[in-house]
Amino acid sequence: MKFRSSAFLVSASLAFLSSAWAQDRMPPIPADKMSEAQKKAVADVQSGPFQVTGPLIPLLRDPKLAGEVYALATYFRSDNPLGTRLTELAILVVAREWTQQFEWNSHYPRAIQAGLKPETVTAIAEGRRPIGLPEDEEIVYDFCTELRQNKGVSDATYARALKKLGEAGVVDLTVLNGYYVTLAMVLNVSRAPVTSPQAPPLRVLP
Repeated sequence: MKFRSSAFLVSASLAFLSSAWAQDRMPPIPADKMSEAQKKAVADVQSGPFQVTGPLIPLLRDPKLAGEVYALATYFRSDNPLGTRLTELAILVVAREWTQQFEWNSHYPRAIQAGLKPETVTAIAEGRRPIGLPEDEEIVYDFCTELRQNKGVSDATYARALKKLGEAGVVDLTVLNGYYVTLAMVLNVSRAPVTSPQAPPLRVLP
């Protein structure tokens, strides 16, 4: 019975992932249908480095929350101490874990541009541990994957991250993981589509 139950869950999960992009549940809100709060949130986003795409579209259903999420996105884009290369590495690990196509598609080119090796990105896409990583990338990859799998990190992993990234870096890396998991959840629930393909789509992993 236990085996049949597990098989059913696996089958159901694969069925969900294969059909997850069939219908956009929360499409863009027409401008003439927006509340004043939603219009202000759109104007605030468009005044910065982002456009109202991806998770911001469903998040506009709660414009105050959208503004808070946007503020954190701006921080991670330009101010966090990890730097772009390590930030994008962590984001790709999250996107792969959640098979989040929009997140992966958006950050794939940024990761390559930031200096991640194509073979590293390919390994992550295929669910494999990348080989030959620089020390800082290995530390970030191990921290992210251990945090995901174990819901925490070991003393050894923490010590390596602390030595390389400092306390601020460890805190930022932890919050970065949680933030992009949140976005992946929003995107998977809303079924936000990839509108401008920039990367090979993620395949469903068993």
